[in-house]
Amino acid sequence: MELVVGRVVKPHGVRGELVIDVRTDSPEDRFAPGVALGVRGSTRTLTVAAARPHTGRLLVFFDGLGTREAAEDLRGSLLTVEVDRLPPIEDPDEFYDHQLEGLAVELLDGTAVGTVREIAHGPGGELLVVKAQDGREVLIPFVEQIVPTVDIAGGRVVIDPPDGLLSIE
Repeated sequence: MELVVGRVVKPHGVRGELVIDVRTDSPEDRFAPGVALGVRGSTRTLTVAAARPHTGRLLVFFDGLGTREAAEDLRGSLLTVEVDRLPPIEDPDEFYDHQLEGLAVELLDGTAVGTVREIAHGPGGELLVVKAQDGREVLIPFVEQIVPTVDIAGGRVVIDPPDGLLSIE
């Protein structure tokens, strides 16, 4: 199983540098020189040569990727690491995305809401993308006030949504 740690936005400059949207809480570890990353949907592996912050994103050079044209071929690609290569998380209130995907979502009273389909990472924080029982997609802010319980072992997430969050508008 693989975990997405970044998305290639576009090439930067003419030497093959890439603009990366970071999708990890540990970019200093995932994009450190020498780290090998997979490219989702291919057997290709990219090894980080250098990375630096740039306007809320990263600019990354990969070994063997020396032209803008080579970089352009990666536009939109998702960069991944194998789950078994990830260190364990010590903080009980932090989770890897893959640990949350597939969990049942229910209200405080046990009413089924749906299933976590994915985690959306945005500038304002994370959102649980939930496929509701009726087939709709519902976005739930992943904050303690709304998601008071994450029970990985029990296979569920308990939510306490404010009025209107689950309503059909």
